[in-house]
Amino acid sequence: MYTDALEFLEEDRDGWQPFEALLDLPDESLERPMDAAGPAHGWRGRDLIAHLVGCQEMALAGARELAVNEQAPTIARFRAIPDGGVDAQNETIAEEWRLLPLDEVRRRARSVAGELRGHLTVVPESRWLKHPANMRFFTGHTVDHYVEHIPELEAILAEAGRTRT
Repeated sequence: MYTDALEFLEEDRDGWQPFEALLDLPDESLERPMDAAGPAHGWRGRDLIAHLVGCQEMALAGARELAVNEQAPTIARFRAIPDGGVDAQNETIAEEWRLLPLDEVRRRARSVAGELRGHLTVVPESRWLKHPANMRFFTGHTVDHYVEHIPELEAILAEAGRTRT
């Protein structure tokens, strides 16, 4: 899929960039309830940020582990989640993030993606880029994941009177 780490890191940066528009929305737009039957599936802007950054944080934990070890317990735990368990994990993340002040939500959303990319630069490529299972974990928590949530992003931005750049 990727021939070198830089290719992935650039794709991650470019894939995350549209979601940064959420960080400029006023608080009331991030907290605005969305139609559960609509393209945002009832997610508020805060919820979308929480979901994506929560997954980035999981990828960051895996990258930190792989930077110093051959194996990443975080990745192993994720792979061991039974069918349906990911939904429960996502709800736990959402509940935790609903308790955070919006300033903290924005702070984490502004920092975690870059921190993840920075950590991946020190992980030997054999442990992630050239390790198919680990690479699926990283793409599933970043670039592939972003694409899945473009409809929610567009709906939330439209509700706030903005468009995706």
